[in-house]
Amino acid sequence: MESDYIWDPLRKKSVRNTPEEQVRQWFISVLHEGMGVPEHMMGSEVALKHGAKEYRADIVVYDRNAAPVMIVECKRPEVALDQEVVDQALRYNNELNVKYIAITSGIKTFIFARTADGWEFMQKAPMWEELLA
Repeated sequence: MESDYIWDPLRKKSVRNTPEEQVRQWFISVLHEGMGVPEHMMGSEVALKHGAKEYRADIVVYDRNAAPVMIVECKRPEVALDQEVVDQALRYNNELNVKYIAITSGIKTFIFARTADGWEFMQKAPMWEELLA
């Protein structure tokens, strides 16, 4: 039987085990194990304020100076990763000004890097040192 709670190593507590939370925890492991991002350089459910509105970024990756370098927006597996999801991540970026944005449903993942002309789709996930460059 599946537990009602799942451990979040970033928040250091058990949180409600929802489909979106499962995707968030999976991507935290991708960042840590696959891309080499130290867990202490990530935050989950990071509070942001844009004007009068308050938001929560699913995952934010920080550089060694605690400046944000990547925003990750997680969705339930059945949610389409469409322009609306990209726009949501870009809204968060208005506050954080990162170099990388990732959106994932756990089934599909898209990572974008900021360029002089806007945002470019990355063919493969950047490693930790590349995020810092």
